[in-house]
Amino acid sequence: MLEMVMHSAKLFFAGKLFQDPGKAMRQFAIGVGAGVAAVLIVGQFAPLWAATAAGGALTGLLQPYLFKDLKYA
Repeated sequence: MLEMVMHSAKLFFAGKLFQDPGKAMRQFAIGVGAGVAAVLIVGQFAPLWAATAAGGALTGLLQPYLFKDLKYA
């Protein structure tokens, strides 16, 4: 199992895990940006723990939708 993780990490950092690495990074950045925006917006009205929970939940809910069409090399 560890060997599989190491091999996937090596392919990822070499830019060979996805057919279109640019699209994968773009989708990842969209998810991170949405999470950061949620933390900043909710943080204006709620405690920090609630803001981080909301940002994490939003990011976690978006990832399957954002990554559904990614093709592996």
